[in-house]
Amino acid sequence: MPIHDWTRVDAGTYHDFHQVWTIEIRNALNRGILPPGYSAFADLKVSGAEPDVATIQTRPVPVGGGLAVADSPPRARKISRLPWEGSSYARKANRIVIRHRRGQLIAALEVVSPGNKDSRNGITAFVGKVVDFLHNGIHVVMIDPFPAGPRDPAGLHALVWDEMDGPAVEPPPADKPLLVVAYEAGGELTAYTDSLAIGDEWPDTPLFLAPGWYVNLPLARTYAAAWDETPQDTRDLLIPPA
Repeated sequence: MPIHDWTRVDAGTYHDFHQVWTIEIRNALNRGILPPGYSAFADLKVSGAEPDVATIQTRPVPVGGGLAVADSPPRARKISRLPWEGSSYARKANRIVIRHRRGQLIAALEVVSPGNKDSRNGITAFVGKVVDFLHNGIHVVMIDPFPAGPRDPAGLHALVWDEMDGPAVEPPPADKPLLVVAYEAGGELTAYTDSLAIGDEWPDTPLFLAPGWYVNLPLARTYAAAWDETPQDTRDLLIPPA
């Protein structure tokens, strides 16, 4: 299923699809992708933050079976790591263990909406939420189906990386302005970045549950499942009749 140009519809129409897609991701994770002891929840409020999809460790489990390991690294167009100096804050900061009544927040998934970019307050709040997660050792996947704009000229990842004291990030290629970034938090912050164009398919993206251990998010499959539930009027706006 090719990625659609969501700038063709208004924010409310996109929000409807956004909600369905995040539920499809949540369902896919809970239908066997996550190992025993982990659960995914949609729109779960944790310590003031509300990720689109939160992965909670519900009981202590050994890191192992069912997870891909570090000797089979995630595939991504670009891999960036913070140097020792740049990641020192995250290593030295007092850890705030973010918990929910069901367990401990391990990872968060954020699907960007127009409201995250259409004002200074919106973009500041979004970047601050992602940075807070990373500072506290929470792994993050950020999916941005919208091109960079005046408030994020090099993309949202560049703003997050700058707040983490990382080196300057090049903007995505002009012909591939959409982004998927998987952040592996821990001793060394690593970002696995894919740049995409309208018409490409979303890649499978690593969702880290511990440093070096991840499951693959089936973004293309869940996007297609959400599209199947999309009203015809919306489809006509995104794929005008020939």
